[in-house]
Amino acid sequence: MISRIGVIGAGQMGNGIAQVCAQAGYDVRLNDVSTDALDHAMANIGLHLDRAIGKGKLTQVERDHALARIQTGTDYAMFAECDLVIEAATEKEAIKREIFKRLIPSIRPDTIIATNTSSISITRLAASTDRPGSFIGMHFMNPVPVMALVELIRGIATDEKTFAAIRELAVKLGKQPVAAEDFPAFIVNRVLLPMINEAVYTLYEGVGSVEAIDTALRLGANHPMGPLQLADFIGLDTCLAIMQVLYEGLADSKYRPCPLLVKYVEAGWLGKKANRGFYDYRGEHPVPTR
Repeated sequence: MISRIGVIGAGQMGNGIAQVCAQAGYDVRLNDVSTDALDHAMANIGLHLDRAIGKGKLTQVERDHALARIQTGTDYAMFAECDLVIEAATEKEAIKREIFKRLIPSIRPDTIIATNTSSISITRLAASTDRPGSFIGMHFMNPVPVMALVELIRGIATDEKTFAAIRELAVKLGKQPVAAEDFPAFIVNRVLLPMINEAVYTLYEGVGSVEAIDTALRLGANHPMGPLQLADFIGLDTCLAIMQVLYEGLADSKYRPCPLLVKYVEAGWLGKKANRGFYDYRGEHPVPTR
């Protein structure tokens, strides 16, 4: 039975996962290499909970209890009594492998490890640990407190009891779990990221401006936000990383990352988190950069 959950990575995904787990009544251990990142994460979680109070979705007492359930730290020893540890670090396989290598000596033999990867092979990541049977992909959508979906991805060695335990947890977190096979980018990003990449190609080839492309998809396809605006929200570095996984993993030229996407990432224009991407967010209103 899962009662205490560890989360590695206090970025946008990690703090969202910590928040929903704490709101659902679980004790949470939130870890990051940076104490500043942890402080920022807790402030962010508090802000989101305050907004929920303002919308009548949460009481002050529930907010305070949720925050009290989250402990933060930089040492993996904090995971010693966790039943599950969810890795939510940056989308780079080498970094994730190093995290698992450091994590394993600090956790119990029966602790389940889940990864929030949005594209990397679960089988390959699991093989880098001492417990492939107790390893699973648990891909939350962004923003975690708002989005209902969680993709559950078995590696080739994932035990059925591991899958069942994580599926039950997802339901208790108020999420809708969907099983995906362990192929590059799984379901959502296998469909979504090539669409975003094609929107960048459409911009790159001069078919339309940023504003024209986003307006066309919002009004013509009834999307809640345009693909370039969505790319900025996801993070252009994350978009590029997923496209590279698709391109390398499926060896199909249709997944080649657009050179303009590469250029934006090289410039450090990573989207909203960097205040510049396909839109410039430094003023009062976002302004297209092309």
